[in-house]
Amino acid sequence: MHPDLPALRLPPDPARLPLPPAERPADGVVLHRGAPYAFVPGFRPLELDLWLPADAGAPLPVILYVHGGAWRAGRRSVMSPLTRDWTPGPFARMARAGFAVASVDYRLSGGAPYPAQLEDVTAARTWLAARTDLDLDVARTVLWGESAGALLASLAALTTPARACVAWYGHSDLPALAEHHPDGESYTNDPATPEARLLGAPVARAPRAREASPVTHVTASAPPFLLVHGTEDSLVPHRQSEHLAEALRRAGADATLDTVPGADHMWLGVPGAEVERVFADSLAFALRHTA
Repeated sequence: MHPDLPALRLPPDPARLPLPPAERPADGVVLHRGAPYAFVPGFRPLELDLWLPADAGAPLPVILYVHGGAWRAGRRSVMSPLTRDWTPGPFARMARAGFAVASVDYRLSGGAPYPAQLEDVTAARTWLAARTDLDLDVARTVLWGESAGALLASLAALTTPARACVAWYGHSDLPALAEHHPDGESYTNDPATPEARLLGAPVARAPRAREASPVTHVTASAPPFLLVHGTEDSLVPHRQSEHLAEALRRAGADATLDTVPGADHMWLGVPGAEVERVFADSLAFALRHTA
């Protein structure tokens, strides 16, 4: 064996790799699509899309966006499906507002159980902090996630430094699904649910169920949270967001619960104008807490 071969087989430091070529998906916005942020043995490189204002001035605050998909699917390029036809799209709007937006991939439950997903979100934050060439103010990071990604964003905001968190229709307390879910204990004993696949066992018997629940990590030092959830959510009970808001407030932290009447999961069942309103309010919340 050539003496240099073992070293050559090691993956490079992703923080030292050049960014992918810049794209211009919308006026005033630059996109670096598919930047590797971590190399995990046995998996494909983990990538993120980095959206930036075209004419950035001072160090940029960061939105770290975590996609949904029941931890088994989903894409970093898509927010809620009802935003797919927006022009400009939601990530471009965030960048135009003055944010660096990192929308991340993470290992899905079919390849690795929890806590791999949270480890990946944390690795993305580490990569952003290491990219001194980008002039990012990572101390002003907002975690933002929807559905499965909302649980991961909430966990990351509660376990690592963050300026704020936006959680759309996410879980907060997996063991409490026995009380909150219409199917009760039969749901938490089912090995085929998305939550069971994430944990590697039915929620009722999974050793990590509490650890993977944001309410377990609430303290008085939690960052401000904006929790947005529809009253008719048929996949993640609205009570889950109520539960987290109550826990945050009891601890002395700042929590805003925006209940969307008539909305099912992914904002199905409400007019497009209401989805626009939810997005605009969420972006205003992020701006207010990074000013």
